[in-house]
Amino acid sequence: MKILAINGAANKNRNTASMLKAAFDGAMSVPGAEGEIVNLYDLNYHGCIGCHICKLKDEKFFARCAVRDDLTPVLEKAIDADVILLGSPIYFSNITGNLLSFLERFYFPGMTYNKARTPTYPKRCKMGWVFTMNAPGQFYEQYFQSITGTCRLVADTVEYVTAWQTQQMDDYSKYHASMFDVDAVKQRHIEQFPKDCEAACEMGKRLAS
Repeated sequence: MKILAINGAANKNRNTASMLKAAFDGAMSVPGAEGEIVNLYDLNYHGCIGCHICKLKDEKFFARCAVRDDLTPVLEKAIDADVILLGSPIYFSNITGNLLSFLERFYFPGMTYNKARTPTYPKRCKMGWVFTMNAPGQFYEQYFQSITGTCRLVADTVEYVTAWQTQQMDDYSKYHASMFDVDAVKQRHIEQFPKDCEAACEMGKRLAS
């Protein structure tokens, strides 16, 4: 059982990374699991350039992204993975640009323009998402349904967990951030965030089992 966790957050130590690590630890607790966590912000790459080389009738290029950069080995690991865990904060109603660029490069070679729309990768994986946001709960539910639905291009099982109204800064007084009830945010972080991480851990276990 090969596990690949993709951190789409710039910060490796805060909410998204913590929840993703919990999901990864849950998956890795299943006997026979092996895997790694990749931090996308450590890599130098960009999104799909629309070259269509991955659609050529040439086995050398077919179903593989032709661009060669830091993302290339990660894409190969994703194609080979049994479980892919992805984590992102929500910025302006979307996942981070780095994670979106990864998905462009991963999804597009995995499909053709043939009428049958047969997947090109040798196997279909399971995918689990971790979303964090400072918005209220259920605020982005329609978006989560949409983006996880697209995962069906490469995955046969998709789950997600969320953490909302998260604590973004340790000391809010240093920032222009008067819209927040800081005490409530901090209290929620103490009481709820450990439960969110536990939910992520359980998701990882389910997907890897």
